[in-house]
Amino acid sequence: MPSLSRVCLRLASIIGVLVVVLTLNGCSAVRLGYNSAPTLAYWWLDSYFDFDSAQSSRMRDDLQAALDWHRKEELPLLIQTLKELQTMAPKPATGDQVCQLVDTLQTRLQVTLDRLSPSIAGIAPTLKPAQLQNVSEEFERRNRKWREQWLDGTLAERTQRRINQIVERAEFFYGPLETVQLGIVRAHIEASTFDGPRQYREMERRHQDALQVLKELRTRKMPASEATAAIHGLLERSLKAPDPQYRQYMERLTNDSCAAMASLHNASTPEQRVRLARTLQDYEADARALASQSPGPAFNRQSEKGF
Repeated sequence: MPSLSRVCLRLASIIGVLVVVLTLNGCSAVRLGYNSAPTLAYWWLDSYFDFDSAQSSRMRDDLQAALDWHRKEELPLLIQTLKELQTMAPKPATGDQVCQLVDTLQTRLQVTLDRLSPSIAGIAPTLKPAQLQNVSEEFERRNRKWREQWLDGTLAERTQRRINQIVERAEFFYGPLETVQLGIVRAHIEASTFDGPRQYREMERRHQDALQVLKELRTRKMPASEATAAIHGLLERSLKAPDPQYRQYMERLTNDSCAAMASLHNASTPEQRVRLARTLQDYEADARALASQSPGPAFNRQSEKGF
């Protein structure tokens, strides 16, 4: 969903470590990724907004403050979730249990978004027309990439890309999948209600919504609380689409994915479950080490634009 909501969601994911952790290998890499989250998030946001000097300074400070808050308030909750998952790893799973985990992570994501909303609301009134144009162009660039992956090519090619994506993520935790597990993944994708054009239309709606909110915040002089509420409303509409039929579609898609993930886990070997538990244990150790660290230093200003 490449929109302002996508920017915030990506930012929250980086700070929330849930994306960074799952794309890095090794404990030291996890810790480095988390502690570098403000810098990584800043560079990613700057690709959209092309911040000027004043905006850059504020955003960097806000990102560091958000990470310090996350370390204190959210990491302990993540540690608890990882401990619970370790106890579940050796046992059979149900689709409802998987969806409960998704709901838990979604709730924590929403809390982080709420924490970040004032930062976006504070920057928005200072945006220049050229920056809004840059946002629009970045939306379209990332949309082209999405279309290439999920709309272009033959049905067989798109199906295989989706299978490869799921297998790659699952094997990170379980190791090489068994033939039965690969069959579960393929059957899930082939029977999936995934509708690429429908999701693309929703992305376009979010684009227009995001640009409209940004323009309104730029042209109207709003109290900070009202501007933050506008960003919060935008994020709510992105996480929960206004169209009830689309929400029902996404609910079916999520429930089917949860059921497939449970089936894949239930087909795992004892060795795979040991690997899963060990990986979760390593993540818990990382999270504990990160939570015990002192708040990070302010950004090195020499690493600003052009670094």
